[in-house]
Formats: sequence, C-alpha cells, structure tokens
Amino acid sequence: MFFIIVFIVILGLLVFVHELGHFLAAKAAGAKVEEFGFGFPPKIFGIKKGETTYSINLIPLGGFVKIMGEDGGGKKDPRSFSSKGFWARIGILVSGVTMNVLLAMILLAIGFWVGLPLAVDDDDAKAKFRDPRIQVIEVAKDSPAAAAGINPTDQVLKIDDKDIATVSDYQEVANVKAGQEVAVTILSGGSEKTVNLLSRDDPPEDEGRTGIALVKTGIVSYPFLTSVVMGVEYTFVIMKTVVIFFSDLISKLVVGQPVTFDVTGPVGIARMTRQATTMGFSYLIQLTALLSVNLAIVNILPLPALDGGRILFIIIEKIRRKPLNQRIEGLIHTAGFILLMLLMVVITFRDVFKFKEDFFGLWDKLAGLF
Repeated sequence: MFFIIVFIVILGLLVFVHELGHFLAAKAAGAKVEEFGFGFPPKIFGIKKGETTYSINLIPLGGFVKIMGEDGGGKKDPRSFSSKGFWARIGILVSGVTMNVLLAMILLAIGFWVGLPLAVDDDDAKAKFRDPRIQVIEVAKDSPAAAAGINPTDQVLKIDDKDIATVSDYQEVANVKAGQEVAVTILSGGSEKTVNLLSRDDPPEDEGRTGIALVKTGIVSYPFLTSVVMGVEYTFVIMKTVVIFFSDLISKLVVGQPVTFDVTGPVGIARMTRQATTMGFSYLIQLTALLSVNLAIVNILPLPALDGGRILFIIIEKIRRKPLNQRIEGLIHTAGFILLMLLMVVITFRDVFKFKEDFFGLWDKLAGLF
C-alpha cells in the first residue's frame, strides 16, 4: 500500500510545480491570482491568504491557478491577465511547462549524482558503477522467452547453472546449445525462478536464439558538476523522444495509417509507480523526471484547454491585431476540457481492464481495511 502514498506524492509534486510556475509568473507580471488549486473542483476546503485562495479539490488529476481576467474580462484593470501585453501573457502560460522541464533537470542531476540505473559503459572513466546486472530489455513476440513468461526488466542470473556476468556469457551458451533447451534462471518481481527455453537453430533476424534482448545495467553515478550537465542533456533527450512519439502519432492520424495508442492514465502510472517503488529510489527519480517531461510536452500542445491552446489563441489575436470573441474562445476551451476529461476516463477504464489483476487485487486489499 506504500506505493499509493508515493503515487500521490509524485502526482502532487508534478502538479504543484507546474501551477507554481503559473503562480510565480503571474505575480511577477503584476496579475492578480485569485486561487491556487490542487485537483479539480468540487472544492474540499480552501484557505485565503492575502488576495489568493489556496484550495484542495476533490478530483486529484491536475490543478489550476485562477488569474483575474483570464476569461477575457477586466481589460481595463491593470492587474487583469487580459490587460497584460503579448509577452507577459505568453510568459505566464509557458511558465508551468518550463517549471516541469526544470524539475526533470534537477531530478536527473540529483539522480546522476547519487546513482541512476543505466546501461553500463565500461569505458566511461568518469562513471562509478555498482550493482551490475544483466537485464532483459525486449522480448520477441512468439519466441521461446515470450512463451515462458519472461518480461522486460527481468534480470538474468544464470544459463545452464553458469553465472552471467556479461551479455556475451549468455550468448555463448545459447550458441553452443543451439537446437537444444537451456535452463535460464531469472529474477522477476523479486522472485527467482528457472525456465527452460529452446535455443533455436535458425531464429528470425534480430531476435536471438531464445528471443530476448539483453543489456548490462547498473547503478551509475558521476561527480556533481558532470551530473548537472548530464541532467540537462538527458532531459532534452527525453523531450526529443516524446516529441518524436507525438509527431509520429499525429502524422499517422493525418494520413490515415493504423495507430497504436500506447498511452496510459492514472491507473497505469500508479502501476509503474508500484514497480519503481519496489526497485528503489533511483528508479522513482527516473520515473518522476519522465512524467514531468511528459506533462510539459502534453501541456504545450496547441489543444483547447491546455496551455498550448491558450498560447495559440493569443498568437492568433496578435496576428489579427484585434481581440477574439471571448465567448467563442471560452466555449472552445470548455469543450476541450470536457473532451480531455472524457479521454482520461476512457484511458482509465482501459487501464483498469488492461491491468485488471493488479487493480482488483488492490481493490480487495483496500476493502479489507474497512
């Protein structure tokens, strides 16, 4: 049950940092912040300090900062969002995304300093390694490994009672035993087990004899200054990967190609949190940084109700040199928000049934507390 607390803390941190960016930028621009809310209404409780109400709301899937005039009203009030200049409004809207990117950089910098699970490069003179292991990173479909239930992230310990120290150790035995079964000992979910796999004579290209791709991993740490640089670099690597994913998704939708929606919602993220919690603190750092970058990229997409959608409307207003119809813009953002919430519900239900054994097992544990 501890992972549920960890999940809530991670979600709260990501939302808080994002909304804190909007809050600080609005304050810096001289805009009046009426409410700083965690979660979506209905409101559970709120505390007013100065001119701002700080609230906790019932639906913990996000948060918001309510700024006076963000709906287009109050243009004559100098503290209204709508009265601010082009760059001030853009700055307020982009600040949440910026804070999430900065959070990822800080987390990864700390991670590289204390140690992160990475592929081991024995030639990296600056790095320090500990806890080396041979880890499964991919399992080929319909392969002997897939049939035996081996999964990515499983650790390979032995093959035919021979300890595995390198990927080559595994490959050598598999090659010698081509056409025969090999006994592979793995560590999966904290439990050690041995499975018999056929070492195929003529496996499909790029699958290997047993159908698994392996890599040597370990907890890798660097000196402080090096870790700061690498934290920044790896954040941009993650950003590039996420952008490529969304670009590929959009391009397939445009040309009508089949699309696999490999996305997950709160249930899936909670499941990943549970896995990371059992694997250690360094894995939680990686997961939180990855989620922070994903939140940043999603929020900057030019879709209604998101920061990117609001930025798009401000740019259109700048190009037209006259304000947009606030009623129409408001309706568009409201419709976008409703659609996003519906999408979240659909993804959540899909995750519940995709991970039904985990979900209903957790439900039984929760029910047993009452």
